[in-house]
Amino acid sequence: MHELGTEPAMLEEVRKHIEKLIARYEAEKVENERLRAELQACKETGEAYRRQVLELESTIETLKLTEAFTAGGDHRAAKEKLDQLIREVDKCISWLES
Repeated sequence: MHELGTEPAMLEEVRKHIEKLIARYEAEKVENERLRAELQACKETGEAYRRQVLELESTIETLKLTEAFTAGGDHRAAKEKLDQLIREVDKCISWLES
């Protein structure tokens, strides 16, 4: 058995360990919340970048189409390309109607 005087000391030691564990738990809880907030911020930033990439890709496609239709500033070539596209669309429509 334990001596009578050592039990209070053991209980005090256990109490101190429990207090340390509780303090660690609280610190980890705070860190967990901070990391969750940081993760959410990163997700939002990533989504904003994804939207920006999509917008830039759309802009690139628009610029490519503009360049293709303007043929480097040659309006006559652009008109020929548009006329060709119109003829192709008309041909597709006639196929669908028949």
